[in-house]
Amino acid sequence: MKVAFERRERVRFGHCDPAGIVYYPRYFEMLHGVMEDWFNEGLKVNYAEFLGQRRFGMPTIQLHSDFRRISRMGDVLRQQLIVTKLGRTSLGLRTEFHGDDGVRAAFDQVLVCTSLDTHQPTPFPDDLRAALELCINDES
Repeated sequence: MKVAFERRERVRFGHCDPAGIVYYPRYFEMLHGVMEDWFNEGLKVNYAEFLGQRRFGMPTIQLHSDFRRISRMGDVLRQQLIVTKLGRTSLGLRTEFHGDDGVRAAFDQVLVCTSLDTHQPTPFPDDLRAALELCINDES
């Protein structure tokens, strides 16, 4: 599958537990950060405006996590986001965090576009749908 977005993030002191490894809830914070950066940098849709002025939400309704290897402070994780499914109101993502030794953690996630006024699912706005469709068309 086509990688839709990639970034690198250094594991920081605040990500780690007393054992010196990434405390698993911090991976979920990083996961959300990858998605926000993808919106802003990859899709060119301002995430703050999407939620604020435009009144859309993108809550996660399903999340599967697979923690394979530990990460320590100072490690640099290559985070790759792949669109696995695009529906009328929902979006499937796979995000993998890679270290020098392979995949450290992987996440399969389903998000739903909602109205922040009604909290009901709503079709993706046209600009977002157009940007998302570019992520699933693999033109190799």
